[in-house]
Formats: sequence, C-alpha cells, structure tokens
Amino acid sequence: MVTIKGERELALMREAGAIIARLFERLEGEVAPGVTTMRLDMLAERLITESGGKPSFKGYPGAKGAKPFPGSICASVNAQVIHGIPDGRRLREGDILSVDVGVSVGGYHTDAARTYAVGEVSPAAAKIISVARECFYKGLGKAVAGNRVSDISGAVEDHAGANGFSVVRDWMGHGIGRLLHEKPEIPNFRVMARGARLSEGMTICIEPMINGGTAEVLIGDDEWSVVTKDGSLSAHYENTVLIKAGESEIIT
Repeated sequence: MVTIKGERELALMREAGAIIARLFERLEGEVAPGVTTMRLDMLAERLITESGGKPSFKGYPGAKGAKPFPGSICASVNAQVIHGIPDGRRLREGDILSVDVGVSVGGYHTDAARTYAVGEVSPAAAKIISVARECFYKGLGKAVAGNRVSDISGAVEDHAGANGFSVVRDWMGHGIGRLLHEKPEIPNFRVMARGARLSEGMTICIEPMINGGTAEVLIGDDEWSVVTKDGSLSAHYENTVLIKAGESEIIT
C-alpha cells in the first residue's frame, strides 16, 4: 500500500511536481510540426536536471528482458498510447503527441502526462485530447479521503464512454512516492472489488488513457511502446494527486 506522506516527503514531491509543471508550460511552445521527439526529450532532460531533479523514467527497467527505457520522457504519437521512445521522427501537422514524464527530488517521485495537438488537428483529435483531460478531472472529483479507488475508476470510465471513447485496461494509474510505482493500482474502469479506501496523505497518479476505437492494445517492436490494436488515436492525461479530506491537491 502507498505510504502516508509527512511534510518533508510532501515538500520534496511538490518540488518535483513544480519542475514537471514548468516543463509542460515550456512544451506548449515547443511542440510543432517538424520538431523531433528526441529534441523534446533532450530539452526535458536539461530542464529537469538544471532544476535540481532527476528524470524518473531514464533507465527504468524493462519487462521480460527489454532494454531499460532510454528517454527522460515518453513521447507517444497518434496510435501510441504510452511508453513511446523519443527518436528522430519529425512531428507532422495534425498529429497528437502524448508526453509522460516523471521527476524525482530527494528520492521522491512525481509523474504526469499531457496530450498536445501538433499544429491544426482534426475535430476528432481535438475531442479525444479534451475528453482525456475531462476524464482526469472527473476522477479527481472522487479522489477524496473516505472514498475508494473504484469511485475514481467509475467516474473516468463513465465520462469516456459517454463521449464515445474506450479506456485502456492493460495499464492504469498507481500510488507514488519513494517508488515511481506503488500500490494501490488506480484502474480507469470498474472492477469487481471496490479497491483501497483513500486516506489523507496518500499520493496517487490518476491517469486516464482513452482510445478512439477499441480498448485493446499491443506492444510495439521496440518492446516499450503500447499502441492501439486498431490504429485509432489515443490520448493520455495524468497528474500526481495528494489525497485530502476536502478538495485534493494536484502536485504536478
């Protein structure tokens, strides 16, 4: 189970979260047609390290013998859901780009994601970006002390479904703190069990991943990137959240 954080731990996580917030603001002006995802990765690593943080993702162990993750950000384009490896591909007008990033300060992690429009995008692309963000805030509204994980999960799934989108079931949100991934898991869909009860001082990542078509996904040839099985668009929106009795706090 995720640990209850004290003031020292929360101060470190807030510092790491502020670094991520500044990075996302910077990327607003950097994501554009012709830019490579590698360039964005290099920019992110420089900003993180110059701010006194460490990239949480770089060197993260791969599953089943896959190489450690080589980037400081995950850069997932169009049908890539998560874990896209930054490379020399150039973004094109109309693409959508999901950037997921983790930062640690003093041994404590925060984690967040945004999906950006690359230039002018189609109405369908704009909608999935918007609804992914809305799904996060629907989940956040249920992320208060005394509720259960399933309250978050149901709110995310209901809003995605009402807008014609599916939610990814193979990956989900999580607790966070001393480790990048801690318990409890935070699904974006209802499960039979109601899940852990939320308590003040818990820190969790709520991260809707929604697809324009099927919820089914595949692992790409690079052993990291997760892609939609039908090639449909996917959007991702995530923040690290501190659970409180009233309105919970977005740390990132």
